[in-house]
Amino acid sequence: MLDLAILGLLGDGPLHGYEIRRRLRAQMGLAANVSFGSLYPALARLEAAADVEVVEPDDEAAPPPATGSLSGERAAMRSRRLVPGRGRRSKKVYRITDKGAAHFAALLNTTSNGDDQRSFGLRWSFARHLGPDARLALLERRRAQLVQQLGDAEGTDGLDDYARSVVEHAVEGISRDIAWLDDLIAAERAQDRRATPLEEAHGTAVPSESSPAQPGAAR
Repeated sequence: MLDLAILGLLGDGPLHGYEIRRRLRAQMGLAANVSFGSLYPALARLEAAADVEVVEPDDEAAPPPATGSLSGERAAMRSRRLVPGRGRRSKKVYRITDKGAAHFAALLNTTSNGDDQRSFGLRWSFARHLGPDARLALLERRRAQLVQQLGDAEGTDGLDDYARSVVEHAVEGISRDIAWLDDLIAAERAQDRRATPLEEAHGTAVPSESSPAQPGAAR
């Protein structure tokens, strides 16, 4: 899950560890508890796998903000490196590679981990990188799960008022989520095929069958 989140954020451009963590917290509350102690090992693992690479940081970049904790400051120090030929320390800046973009696409499209609330929320936050068919399939799988949950939760016979109120509250929440998904599904079905951001950046876009033939294309 963390690898998917990191690669997805880096798909929008190079970032250093502080900014990756900040965006995780801002964009995905479900990952807000990611610590530097788990983030930097994940970055190191992705770098070793050639999914990300370190680029030269901007010399004029502002210093990283204080974390307010000793452990955070120590993690920050570990995330910085000597800039060759300058004799001073600077933040590591990471960017996604073509291999990393392919890995991200595979993680985003996989269904092996199911589509529970946490997994669905993370994957949907990067749905702009999915093709229309994959987005629609993700939404429909999640909707089917919620419909099943709704059926399982609707029986309140034999419950006292307190237990019944809990079940009814859960049913209301599931019903709202299904209505939200219905709106998203309708919007997806109304959209034309477009290349995703990572497809455009890494040249992996696949033309839609409905796209007009390019000049000189084989017929």
